[in-house]
Amino acid sequence: MWRADVITIFPEMFPGPLGASLAGKARANGLWDLAATDLRDFATDRHRSVDDTPAGGGPGMVLRADVLARAIDAIAPEHDARPRLLTSPRGKPLTQARVQELAAGPGVVIVCGRFEGVDERVIAGRNLEEVSIGDYVLSGGELAALVLIDACVRLLPGVMGKQASGAEESFSDGLLEYPHYTRPQLFEGRDIPSVLVSGDHGRVAAWRRAEAERLTRERRPDLWATYITRMADAQVPVLPPKKATDG
Repeated sequence: MWRADVITIFPEMFPGPLGASLAGKARANGLWDLAATDLRDFATDRHRSVDDTPAGGGPGMVLRADVLARAIDAIAPEHDARPRLLTSPRGKPLTQARVQELAAGPGVVIVCGRFEGVDERVIAGRNLEEVSIGDYVLSGGELAALVLIDACVRLLPGVMGKQASGAEESFSDGLLEYPHYTRPQLFEGRDIPSVLVSGDHGRVAAWRRAEAERLTRERRPDLWATYITRMADAQVPVLPPKKATDG
C-alpha cells in the first residue's frame, strides 16, 4: 500500500482535504494511507521546543537538526525505501513527471518546513529532497505537503474512474490540456466547436492536439520550448501556429 508519513508541528491539519473526494474515498477503501506525526513529540525539554535562533544572527527561528533527525529516524528508518522530502520554497519545482515517479513507488515521507528554514545539517545527514510547489512563500510546508500528496494519490491504481483521465490532462505529455465542452450545445451565443460533435474521432484528436499546442505556446513558453526540442529530437512534426477555429 502506498503510504505518506508527514512530520509537522501541526498534525491537526491532516488529512484535511485529503479526507474528502477521490483521495478520501481511496483511503477509506484501503488504496493508500496517511499518518501525521507531531515533531514536538521528539523534543527533550519541558517546553517541547523544536526550533532555535539562527547561527550568525538574523530574524526568525530555525528547526533544530537533532529534534528533526530523531523524528525522521523513528518514522523512516534506514531500511525504509520511501524518498524523504522537505517542502521548501528553495526546492526543485514539483513536476508531473516527478509526481508520477513518486506515485509509482511505495510512498513518501514529508517534512513540513517552518519558520526561517531547517538546519542544513539534517537536510544533508538525512538525505532530504527539497521540493517546491511554486515560486512563492507559504507560512509553512503543510499546504505544500497536501498538494504533493493529492497529486500522487490521484494517480494510484483504482483511484480515478478512468485511467485515460490522467493520461490526457495537463503536463502528462508536456503540454497544457485542451479546452473542454459539454451541454448545452449553445451557451450565451457560444457554440460547441463543430468538430467535437462531428463523430470523426480522428478530427477530434487532431483538434485537441492543436489546441493543446496552441495553449501551451501562448501561456507557457517555457513548456513549449521544451516540447519543441523533444519533438525535434524524436523527429515528430509539430503543427504550425494558426488561429483557433471550430474545426
